[in-house]
Amino acid sequence: MKKIFLALAATAMLASCNNAPKSNDAATPASVQSGLKIAFVEVDSIMSQYTFSKEYQEVLQKKANNIQSTLASKQQTLQAAVAKLQQDYQANALTQDAAQARQAAIQKQGADLDALNQRLSNEFQAETAKFNEALRDSIQNYLKVYNKDKNYSLILTKAGDNILYADKKYDITNEVIAGLNKSYKPAKKEKADTKADTKKK
Repeated sequence: MKKIFLALAATAMLASCNNAPKSNDAATPASVQSGLKIAFVEVDSIMSQYTFSKEYQEVLQKKANNIQSTLASKQQTLQAAVAKLQQDYQANALTQDAAQARQAAIQKQGADLDALNQRLSNEFQAETAKFNEALRDSIQNYLKVYNKDKNYSLILTKAGDNILYADKKYDITNEVIAGLNKSYKPAKKEKADTKADTKKK
């Protein structure tokens, strides 16, 4: 979990406009059919330059690091207990009952660690999904306002090779990023608790 790969779904974000004017101006994202205006935005650029996206990714990265640290520490404790049991057993320092009791305790410790790993992973996945949904909604809501003046019929997301070819004159990424950052109003930050919750619920 050293890196977080947060993927914004590469689906088309549609901005319909029935009264889009016909344009032959090659300097702007132009019409490919009569009255149809198309543009696209680069997803990777939005992810790396949109302030909301950058801030949320930092929060998620901190949470991922803390989860990794917590699990690694507990794994080391478990391994040390196993090693000590083996050492004491080989040195005949334990009765059979004591050895069995220690082994049972270690098995429970391992099961608890597995449960903790699953719980923290589920919580992190839910938080990541929440981020992706919030990011998508933020972009779509902004484009609805943005498109009131632009009158594009279709605004696509370009991610990887989902669009095989697109002329750069249809690229409105920088304009959209500038608008997103200008309209972004971060909520009052509460002190984020980025430590993994290791207590049983």
